[in-house]
Amino acid sequence: MADLFVFYREEESEGASAPLAYAPLEAALAAFIDSDVPLAVEVVFVDEETIRTLNREQRQVDAVTDVLSFPALPLAAGAPLRKKDFPFDIDENGNLLLGSVVICVKRVREQAEEYGHSYERELHYLLVHGVMHCLGYDHMTDGEKSVMRAAEESVLSKIGITRD
Repeated sequence: MADLFVFYREEESEGASAPLAYAPLEAALAAFIDSDVPLAVEVVFVDEETIRTLNREQRQVDAVTDVLSFPALPLAAGAPLRKKDFPFDIDENGNLLLGSVVICVKRVREQAEEYGHSYERELHYLLVHGVMHCLGYDHMTDGEKSVMRAAEESVLSKIGITRD
């Protein structure tokens, strides 16, 4: 287990980051990942226009979405991360950057209401979902989806965030 650091910035004015439990979330994610190097992920909170533009430019989908992930490395889901395998990808602080996660604050609020759970639960779920993509997880097939959902729920349960 290595440290995992979540670095965030807000381009959205509604204060999205306040309810995130960063330290417990970082610890739960770090415990999930087999790594001998400190890890980092960037999280950016944005408005609908920004995420729609990113979705259109990066995925050719002209629509607002809830979360986009931009993995920095071609990782296989569940594969151990070893410093020796990424000698040129370590930043000036000694961290291996996994990638960036972009979250639309308005969609978080809408989906929390739509799914009948808290804003906090939806926000944590989307962040974990985005990080899982940066770690090589996907949900294109039923098998991949099952593995990814189990990984997400494992991390979320460690910080006391359940579907209830």
